[in-house]
Amino acid sequence: MRGLLYIIAVILVIGWIFGFFVNHAGGLIHILLVIAIIALLLGIIRRA
Repeated sequence: MRGLLYIIAVILVIGWIFGFFVNHAGGLIHILLVIAIIALLLGIIRRA
């Protein structure tokens, strides 16, 4: 399950970076970033 969280977080961060440079998605970019950060934090908390 931990690996899945990291994969999802990486995909979301890549999508955020891609969307940031394309700048067509508007607020969706920031939502992706927040979801990625939450997924990483959950992975870190569950590992501890």
